[in-house]
This record gives sequence, structure tokens and C-alpha cells, in this order.
Amino acid sequence: MRKPSPPLERALQKAYLRLLPVLMVCYVIAYVDRNNVAIAKLTMSKDLPAFDNAVIGFGAGIFFLGYFLLEIPGSLIVERWSANKWICRIMVTWGLLAAATAFVTTPMQFYIVRFFLGLAEAGFFPGVIVYLTHWFPKKDRARALALFLVASPIAMIVGPVVSRAMINIGTTQIVDGVEVVYPAILGLHGWQWIYILWGLPAVVIGVLVLFILPDHPRYAKWLTSDEKESLENVLKAEKELQQKKHHMTVGEALRNPKVLLLALAYFGIVTANYGIEIFLPTIIEKWYNLRIDQIALLVVLPSMLVIAGQLTVGWSSDRFKERRWHASLPVIVGATALILSPLTQGNLTLTVICFMVAATGMKSYMPAFWALPSMFLTSSAAAGSVGLINSVGNLGGFLGPYVLGTVEKATGSFQWGLYFIAATSIVSAIIIASMKFNTSEDVGREADKPT
Repeated sequence: MRKPSPPLERALQKAYLRLLPVLMVCYVIAYVDRNNVAIAKLTMSKDLPAFDNAVIGFGAGIFFLGYFLLEIPGSLIVERWSANKWICRIMVTWGLLAAATAFVTTPMQFYIVRFFLGLAEAGFFPGVIVYLTHWFPKKDRARALALFLVASPIAMIVGPVVSRAMINIGTTQIVDGVEVVYPAILGLHGWQWIYILWGLPAVVIGVLVLFILPDHPRYAKWLTSDEKESLENVLKAEKELQQKKHHMTVGEALRNPKVLLLALAYFGIVTANYGIEIFLPTIIEKWYNLRIDQIALLVVLPSMLVIAGQLTVGWSSDRFKERRWHASLPVIVGATALILSPLTQGNLTLTVICFMVAATGMKSYMPAFWALPSMFLTSSAAAGSVGLINSVGNLGGFLGPYVLGTVEKATGSFQWGLYFIAATSIVSAIIIASMKFNTSEDVGREADKPT
């Protein structure tokens, strides 16, 4: 007869199955809603001629200026108040604003909606990072993060595929030499439907979050009493041990040199990541003059490799109890691919391979990277630091698209913009690799010891 699983193991298995799928769906929608402008732009710019690459780049990036303002407060709210209530608020407001993007007619309207969309979504990502510390011991955290973060490449696959089915609405296309007319629906064009039909699900799921995401194990009706007690005890022991070693206030954490360096490193990598994501469809269109539906299929290929990369790095980082090199080496690989990408122009296969490797490098580091703050911070200090790192880092989401769009408009080429975002990534990788952490992860090991 098979021996029953210990309560802690059962609790963690249930947490993986109950929490991660919900959080992943939320993040998929969040990621599509902030990035669907990359596909919508292909016909949006034709209906609204003022929306050139510089306007799209600035509008895509200004999202992160709004995002910056509420990240730290949002993270602290999750730690000190309630994760499910705050995530519900976030999703409902961002869903409504994402749908409202369908009705912009001027660049200024676009900038305003994108700015408030950033304000609305602020706190979601760091809030989830903090939320996972309420459920998963340190030794399991990178794996849980890896599963959650897989939602990002899934969004980059699902988003373009679904948007591809809508993008031609209200347009006239030449298919195999034949003119094909796709009539508007309710007077709206495809790019408008992309914003609407991706925005509204966030509202619905946001309400459901109130009922399906317990704030802590003790509130989970699907855990037995011994499972709740076992998981809560391990988390409490970890927290107390970490506080004895590294007790900091929120203010001290926000001034901590390691936190500031991680924020700077994240800034450089995010600059490259969002530069690629926002302009990859446009780069392929410019270099190869393909149809919109062909472009929408090609841009999902990088994300397929990203999924494998993130899961591998998350597993390996937990397996070897090492974070620093798992966070820096993938970025170096991705930056190298970005440097090589302009040289592949004229060979579509090599171009796609380069961007697949680049995207994988700029995403796979994340499970190990986001496990770093909890190695030296706990509670509100950890929550505040995650908010600071994410808010400062995501300002790179403004810089990357802005630089690529502006440089392309000025020079007629994406080459120097790609070199710029590769350089920011290399600097970030060097910062992470040079930092010193407790690589033995004493907290995780000691928390596992019987009392």
C-alpha cells in the first residue's frame, strides 16, 4: 500500500493546482491588454495616419509611467490588507480602460488611456510575487514563479493568434491576387475589436478572483486542518528566521543597495523585452513585407521557446539552489541574439531564430531573478522592495519602445535601436552577476528542519 503524503506535501500540491492556473489566466489577460497594441497597430495606423511608429512607441511606453506611480503602494496593500480584493480592483479597472482604447482617435487620447491603463494595472505583478510568498516556502518559490511567469509567453502566443482572427475586420486585403473585403462589425474595425474583446474578460475574471483566491492558507476551504497548520508553520518559521537575520523596515529596504541594483538591472532588461514585444511585428513587416496574418503567426514562435526556457530555469534554479547565474546568463544569450539580428535581414528563418533566442533570454531569467529579494528581505520590506524593483524596472517598458520607434523614424532603420536595447541588457546581466547573495539559502534549509 502506498504511504500517504505528508500534510505539507499535500498542501503544496493543492496550492499549485488551485492557485497557479487562476493567477496565470489573470496574467495572460494583463499581458495581452498591455501589448495587443503591437498587432492592433498594423491596421490602426492605416485608419489613423497620425499614429506612426514614434506615436505608437511613446503610447505603448507611457503605460509604464502610470504603472510606476502605484507599484509600491499596491505591493504593500497585498502584504498588509488583501491580495484577492486588490487584484479584483486592479482587473476590473484595467479591463474597462483596455476596452476604452478602441475609441481613441488622436495621439493625445491614446497617451491618456495608456497612462491610466498603467495606473489601473499597477500592483498586479508585484502583488502576485508577494502573494506567492504567503503560500510557497522558499525552496519551492522559483518553481511557483516559473509556472506563473509562463503566462507571459502564453499571452504572446494566444494574443496574436486570437487577434489575427479579428485584425482584418473592416479592411480590404489582397489574398492570392484577389481583393477581399472584410466588412466592419457594428461600425468597428478589427483593431478596435482587439481592444474590446481582450479588455472585457479582465472585468469578469476580476470579480471571480474574490471567491477563488484565498489570501492565506488558513482561509482555504480546500485544505484540511493539518494541511493548513503544516504549511502555515513552515512559512512562519521561514519568516521568523529571516527576520532575525535581515530585519528591515520598508524605508530601509527601499534604500538597500541590493534593492536599488536589482531595480537598475531589471530596468535594463525590461527596456529590451518590451522593445522587442511592441515592435517585432513591425520589424518583420518592414524587413519582409509579409501579410498581416503571416506576421501574426510568426511573432508567436519566440514565445514557444520562452515557455521551455522559463520552466527550465525555474526548475534548475530550485534544483541547484542558485539564483544569480540563473538570472544573468540567459540575459547575455538573449542580448547576443539581438546584436546578431540586424545581420540576418534578408533571411527570414535566421531572423525568426534570432528573435526566438533573444525573447527567451529576456524572459527565462525571471523565475531566478524574482526569487532574489526574498533571500534577504521579508514581510513589508520584501513587498515594498518588489514594488520598487518592478516599478523602476518597468520604466524600461517606456524607454525600449520609445527608443526603437524614435530611432526608426529618424534613421529609417531598427538596427541602432536593437543595438541599444542589447547594450542595456548586457549591463543588467553584469550587475546581477556581480552581486553577492547567500547562495546556500540557509533560510530554506533551516525552515525544513523538524522542530
